[in-house]
Amino acid sequence: MRTIPRRVAVQIIYWNVVLATLIVCLAAIAFLHRIHRFDTLIVQHATEQQLDPRLVSALIWQESRFHPECVGTKQEIGLMQITDGAVKEWAKATHVPTPPRETLFEPAANIRAGTWYLARAVKRWSVYPDPLPYALAEYNAGRSNAQRWAAASGGDSRKFVDSITYPTTQKYVRNILKRYRGKV
Repeated sequence: MRTIPRRVAVQIIYWNVVLATLIVCLAAIAFLHRIHRFDTLIVQHATEQQLDPRLVSALIWQESRFHPECVGTKQEIGLMQITDGAVKEWAKATHVPTPPRETLFEPAANIRAGTWYLARAVKRWSVYPDPLPYALAEYNAGRSNAQRWAAASGGDSRKFVDSITYPTTQKYVRNILKRYRGKV
């Protein structure tokens, strides 16, 4: 077996470190591109619906990790995981024809309908000092479930989150609030 001169070994290590650093940087750039490529649409539609774009981004992260082709276990679609029922409600309320299902894989259409649906829930729960946990629970588990949990909480948003009986919904609300606010 032949020994490698020390100088050659150092060069090999050096170039391996350079290559590894380059790979990590390229992966970071790809990740940042994926999560920020829809920022303009998010800001536009969130602003139209009087929502904080950071809240919409936190919800999209939780729902689809910014993958527009995502399909949920109950056939929710796109970035904001819109259901057929939510799309029909949005179309009726905004006086537009119900778009074909395939259209909702388009980020602009998906974010437009999803922000409307979320804003409607936030407005509905604005009787509470902190409507976001209630609105997020409604977005995830439906209005009737959110109403049932709200009745058990007495208007306290922390008690509300604790009273959510669906572990996945409770985790969903906590995750979005943590990503959005840095705390629950």
